[in-house]
Amino acid sequence: MSLTVWTNHGFRPEAFTLFERGLRAAGHRLIVSQKASASVLAAGHEDPSLEEADVVFGQPDVAHALRCDRIQFIELSSAGYTRYDRADFRETMTTRRIPVTNASQVFADPCAQHVLAQMLALVRNLPPQLRNQDGPRAWRYLEDRFTNGVLTNQRVLLLGFGSIGRRLAELLRPFGCQVAAYRRQVRGDEEVEIIGEASLPGALAAADHVVNLLPETDQTRGWATTRRFAQMKPGARFYNIGRGTTVDQADLIQALESGQLGGAYLDVMEPEPLPPDHPLWAARNCFITCHIGGGTRDQDEKLARHFLDNLESFLHRKPLVDRIF
Repeated sequence: MSLTVWTNHGFRPEAFTLFERGLRAAGHRLIVSQKASASVLAAGHEDPSLEEADVVFGQPDVAHALRCDRIQFIELSSAGYTRYDRADFRETMTTRRIPVTNASQVFADPCAQHVLAQMLALVRNLPPQLRNQDGPRAWRYLEDRFTNGVLTNQRVLLLGFGSIGRRLAELLRPFGCQVAAYRRQVRGDEEVEIIGEASLPGALAAADHVVNLLPETDQTRGWATTRRFAQMKPGARFYNIGRGTTVDQADLIQALESGQLGGAYLDVMEPEPLPPDHPLWAARNCFITCHIGGGTRDQDEKLARHFLDNLESFLHRKPLVDRIF
């Protein structure tokens, strides 16, 4: 069965070759949008060529996709899908029986390893040591040797338990960490303790590390506030690799400056790019990476393979990986 595949994902050249060859070998036609974007975070623009598509890969304009009657299958090039998580889009896709997938499996392992690196960096006092090398080059022996720690037997609370959370829990297992996860709905197949809303204050108070994996929704915007930070164990470390909008950043800065939080490592902020004069850059014990957590040098090749495999499964009516609705 030959299909017309439309994409607005700005592939790196070597990955585009893989993508194009895979489609051509299967007898499919490819349309590349004139308004492609190199970032999986960027919203797509309306493009008349979308109306020719049977299958979509990338970040299509939501309103335009709703009007396109030919579409049979959509795969998003990102793990997040906030702009598509709306009632009219879900209802239309469900009514038309159009499966929608994302690319969570592509980003889960690098994001989880990124958080693990952040956790190890903070517990082993790497940030002050590295800043010292680029600054005064003082011999910080007493300051950092005797305040070092280890992850062994530490309590870790994951806020959210999707693909990244599951992978991070696996990576933490050899350290002997006590891992729990907060989620609103328990599926029953979780391999860690699941915390509900009623038990959340106690879980926050017990955790040495709180990892924010929450997506952006109406319920999660501004979720982490002074009230939440006050419930955490004094000196706990806070990490955000979910979405910047889920954290009240002014409250986070206040919790860091007061010492309520012992440190924060952020890979996502609001806004992005974060302006050079934003107070987060200078906040006490706050360390920032520029939304690189999900990235790898072969990210686009992995995205291409993920889509091509899902397209094959779609054609043969097999289960799709990372189906969201």
